[in-house]
Amino acid sequence: MSDGIDDEGWPCIPSKQVQQILTDPSVPPQLFSEVIALTVRINELRGELPEATADPEWPAMRRVGIGKDGALGVAEYVIMADADEPHVVLTRIQLI
Repeated sequence: MSDGIDDEGWPCIPSKQVQQILTDPSVPPQLFSEVIALTVRINELRGELPEATADPEWPAMRRVGIGKDGALGVAEYVIMADADEPHVVLTRIQLI
């Protein structure tokens, strides 16, 4: 039963910086897998990940750990809910 809200997720688009990391052959497979899994979760939840923290001055920007307890780094993303076609941009990955 639908409540009138589109049940599909929003696309998660990687920035050029993130694309460079994901296409770098020296990136460990575990990091690649974790980032791809993160983009799937962002898509499914429209960026509203319970473990993500929001910037108080820019609530659309979120930060979330990559890997168990953020062991691989931190990802930043922006929820573009007001865009003509709502989506999320994975803006940056900070590796540890």
